[in-house]
Amino acid sequence: MQRSNERWPLAASLVSWLFRHPELVLALLGEQAPIQVNGRVLNRSTQALLEVSKRLEGVIGGGDTGEGLGDPLVMRKQLQRMALIAMPIRTDVHVVGRLIPATESPEGSNGIPVRIYRRFGTGVGSGVGLGARPPAIVYYHGGGWVTGDLISHDASCRLLAAVSGCTVVAVDYRLAPEDPFPAAVDDSLAAYAWVCGHADELRIAEDRVGVMGDSAGGNLAAAVALLTRKGASVPTASAVTVAPGIPAPFAQGLLYPGLSARFDSESIRIFAEGFFLTLQSMKGFRRAYLPDQADWELAAASPLLADEVDGVAPALVVTAGFDPLRDDGQAYADKLASAGVEVEYRCYDDQVHGFFNMGILADSLALSTEVCDAMGRMMHRDDPTPTEE
Repeated sequence: MQRSNERWPLAASLVSWLFRHPELVLALLGEQAPIQVNGRVLNRSTQALLEVSKRLEGVIGGGDTGEGLGDPLVMRKQLQRMALIAMPIRTDVHVVGRLIPATESPEGSNGIPVRIYRRFGTGVGSGVGLGARPPAIVYYHGGGWVTGDLISHDASCRLLAAVSGCTVVAVDYRLAPEDPFPAAVDDSLAAYAWVCGHADELRIAEDRVGVMGDSAGGNLAAAVALLTRKGASVPTASAVTVAPGIPAPFAQGLLYPGLSARFDSESIRIFAEGFFLTLQSMKGFRRAYLPDQADWELAAASPLLADEVDGVAPALVVTAGFDPLRDDGQAYADKLASAGVEVEYRCYDDQVHGFFNMGILADSLALSTEVCDAMGRMMHRDDPTPTEE
């Protein structure tokens, strides 16, 4: 059911209608048996999308060079085109682009583009005593540190801002292979510091700035939380520096994050292929982003391998049952909890990697909305005047 505050591009509306009838789609494709792995049953609409994607890949070609990845420039354009039909567009959100100047950006950067999202009415009147300033979420997009940008994740950030009642600042960090590690970490940390330092200008609560990201973006959010944790002393690449005075995030939201470059978990073995994200593509992303194998062990690249995690921000960790990254996400949630960190862990058993950006599937959109609500509740915790949708 489409809401009055959502705009559905025609192609997205048609595709969404198609996948609301997964049994019909699967019957037409000759694939009717449910997919079950270790007691988990894949969502039927997701299964239908997987089967259609396989057929399309066979027709148009995957573009893989044999190295795990295709041409990064082509991949980025493909992701942007896919984004146009992947999600409904929330229309109750004000969106504006900004550029963090080079003077407040890492060396080698000409400035960091960001996009700021605010649900209409959020924080309005806070300057005249009619309401509190909203929290802010600094958001890092996924895409294997190689693809993704402000366009590919625009609809997801709109949803997050609309549901959470927070101002969302999406970060267009530098991508590999042109700018390998630690460029993305440097940009992510600098963007977070900029938001914290411009709370008055952005009209946000200066003591309620969180970080969040999906997949590779979840990795970056976890890295920023580690690098700014209370008493942080995290060994990392020399180019990654922690500027004094940067406060720890109020919360961190990690959506099916990539947390270890070792790729040695059981879920990576089980789901190495067949569920969108494959081990081959993961190795391709790692080769582009972390060409120096010595960097794989650094906490800023592999937060799961950090020696100490105590003192990091409270965390919402979300995984998917049919995702190669599932076990690393759960292991990190367990590691945080063991260190005394407040953690909310959720595994959506019937979902795949990337479901947060698959709003054309009704079930995935419902769960994405729940994730946004959960992050909003964490950001508004102990807030005497929370903003409700």
